[in-house]
Amino acid sequence: MASTAVELLEVLWGRASTAPASPSQMRVLLTLEHQDGINLRTLADSLASTPPSTSRLCDRLVAAGFVERAVSPANRREVQLHLSDRGRTFLDDLRARRQQELQAVLELMPVAKRTALLEGLEAFCDTAALQIHDEASPAGDQTA
Repeated sequence: MASTAVELLEVLWGRASTAPASPSQMRVLLTLEHQDGINLRTLADSLASTPPSTSRLCDRLVAAGFVERAVSPANRREVQLHLSDRGRTFLDDLRARRQQELQAVLELMPVAKRTALLEGLEAFCDTAALQIHDEASPAGDQTA
């Protein structure tokens, strides 16, 4: 059931289209949205990728106008990566299109089923956030 739901969500997201950004580029944009100003090595680590591969991804995003590079004020040898205004607008528009696609499906569901789905999704989000937080903590430290 979960795999069917994931596949159906992928179809809905496909209708909203992430073009012109590939899934890898989307991960970069979403990471920069939450970690503005990180350097290439930190971005590569967060993507579980290599700096050369991540650099090429960023080159394409810079060329598309979605990402900007800036010299770090603390260390002139370090380059900071920032989501550009165009990149932010792209993510906002994408989220709006995805929300419209999802809303169209939700409106066809009975109210009781929508309520149950919302409760389930809230529990899922809480649990996933805790798991991600625990994995990001040193040695899975759960004292935070």
